[in-house]
Amino acid sequence: MPRRPLPPPGPSEPFRVAAVGKAEWPDLCRLFEQRGGPHYCWCMVWREMPSTDRGDKAAKKAQMLKRVEAGTPVGLLGYLGDAAVAWCSVGPRTSFRRLGDGDEGTNVWSITCFFVLRAHRGRGLTSRLIDHAVAHARANGADAVEAYPVAPDAPSYRFMGLVPQFERAGFRHAGRVGKWRHVMRFPLR
Repeated sequence: MPRRPLPPPGPSEPFRVAAVGKAEWPDLCRLFEQRGGPHYCWCMVWREMPSTDRGDKAAKKAQMLKRVEAGTPVGLLGYLGDAAVAWCSVGPRTSFRRLGDGDEGTNVWSITCFFVLRAHRGRGLTSRLIDHAVAHARANGADAVEAYPVAPDAPSYRFMGLVPQFERAGFRHAGRVGKWRHVMRFPLR
């Protein structure tokens, strides 16, 4: 039986989004380390890091912290009240490993991952994070935003989002990478 979606956050619980910096690091840790959170990968799957650290959770967390402390854009946290309940990995494509074929001559930002606490899924938070990610990239001078979602029936890579979510946000198909991932692009200039 399909799960009935929860209503979107209302005025009593406004949804706000913040770029992750040093001040937000403790919130990111709390979100990632909750049951079901991505504490096993620390959203380092698509980021460059020493191959010796790829299997080590503590090393992945340390690599993410290193980026945050350096001021490298790593992503956005979504809050309901004071609690971080959602995450979107977004940053300059140059801060990630190769995600697919693309025009390397432009300032492209990439959206690579989402996580929403189970209790808050089905409320449209991922779609809201996509909109905030586009606005964040635009505010930081990006020429375009790329995403690498999968079709709703794909058996893997679902953490990268679903094609219909990006279509509704105005992204256009720009190709495929591998068997499952679509390349979708939102031009900003």
